[in-house]
Amino acid sequence: KLREQGKVRFFGVSLNSHDPDSGVRLVESGRVDAVQVIYNIFEQTPEDKLFPAVIKHGVGVLARVPFDESSLTGKLTKESTFAPDDFRTRYFAGGRLAETVDRVEALRWLVPDHASSLPEAALRFCLSHEAVSTVIPGIRNPWQARQNLAAAAAGPLKPETLAKLKSHRWERKG
Repeated sequence: KLREQGKVRFFGVSLNSHDPDSGVRLVESGRVDAVQVIYNIFEQTPEDKLFPAVIKHGVGVLARVPFDESSLTGKLTKESTFAPDDFRTRYFAGGRLAETVDRVEALRWLVPDHASSLPEAALRFCLSHEAVSTVIPGIRNPWQARQNLAAAAAGPLKPETLAKLKSHRWERKG
C-alpha cells in the first residue's frame, strides 16, 4: 500500500542474525527490494539459498558485519578485552575469542599477495559475490573510511582466492 500511495519507493528488511534462509520466501514473494544479511569470510551461509534467490528475483543485498564484529580486522588477540556493556563481551565468550583469533591467523596468507590488509580482503570478499551490492562496515574515523573506499575500488578478489576462502566458512550460531 505504501508503494501504491507513493510514500515508499523501495522496501527492505534486515534478516535474522545467522539465519539467512529466513528471507528466501520473502525474496521469492516479490515484496522486498533489498535484504540486509550477515555475510563475511566466516559467515558464508547466504551463498547457499539466499543469494541464488535474490539474483533470480532482482533483490539487492546489503552485507553487514563484514569484519565479523571486528575479528576480521586482524586487531584482536586472545588477550583482548571488551567493556562490560560491549556486546562483544558475550559474542566472544566461552573460548570463542581464542578460536576466532586462531581462525583469523589462518587468513594471514591473504596479505600482501591478495590484499593490502585483512580489512581490505574482508570487504573485497563480500563485494566479490555478484549478489552483493553494498557492504556496511564499521567506520570510526576518516582514515578507516578512506581505507574502506579503497578496498571497494580495488575490485573483487581473484576466483582462485575466493575458492581458497571457501574452506574458512565457519558454521556457528549466534
